[in-house]
Amino acid sequence: MTHWRDKNRQAWDALARARHPFTLAARDEDFADPVRALDIAGWLTRPLTGARVLCLAAGGGRQSALFAAAGAEVTVVDISPEVLAIDRRVAEERQLNVRVIEGSMDDLSMLAEGSFNLVNQPVSTCYVPDIRAVYREVARVLAPGGLYISQHKQPASLQTELAPSSEAGYLLGERYYRETPLPPVATSMLRETGADEYLHRWEEMIGGMCRAGFVVEDLIEPVHAKPNEPVGSFGHRACYVAPYVRIKARRLGRPPAASLWVPE
Repeated sequence: MTHWRDKNRQAWDALARARHPFTLAARDEDFADPVRALDIAGWLTRPLTGARVLCLAAGGGRQSALFAAAGAEVTVVDISPEVLAIDRRVAEERQLNVRVIEGSMDDLSMLAEGSFNLVNQPVSTCYVPDIRAVYREVARVLAPGGLYISQHKQPASLQTELAPSSEAGYLLGERYYRETPLPPVATSMLRETGADEYLHRWEEMIGGMCRAGFVVEDLIEPVHAKPNEPVGSFGHRACYVAPYVRIKARRLGRPPAASLWVPE
């Protein structure tokens, strides 16, 4: 049986070759104000000059490039070499300094303890069976007082059928308590073809984060609901169940006096 890491590496390699929307590089207009393009909730302190930022499972030439353009010292870790190749290309084209490392989000042993002020992680924890291992690694590589911004697929969204049962709504079709990967689905904006995805309960996502040494400071559900879109579309389904949750958390402890950059 193929290990989940190998399966997800292969899946994201294929998605990068197919130019999946999640693997497209930042647009020219994003670089006019890179912090604004990255920070939909207004959680980042400006300027980012000197901030030591880890873009975790965030390859694809968007997050790493925009953080670097904002003046941060950027490391990007991703499991897919094809996705990381985009980061290398964008950094070279825009003359940005980005350190690129191939690795899994649940094993950051190649990175030193307390070496980052900020860890930024887009939707990706769904690709690991044990979210606690990710949180432990993030807590280890973050300096005390450092910020962890992460976005996740909501468990209810992963439980809910992709197609509506009627114009009235969508059925809850998957068990909440499960250890195995979710059943594969055809191409969808909500699921990635070929990847192993896992449902993490709220207790695991939020409670696990707190138990790993973080204090949750804020939480938002990015709005994707579009009532006027066709029944069964991404926007229509989002009227019934929010697809994502975005969390701002801080590593417990006081930041060291010599820190180059201290989050607000």
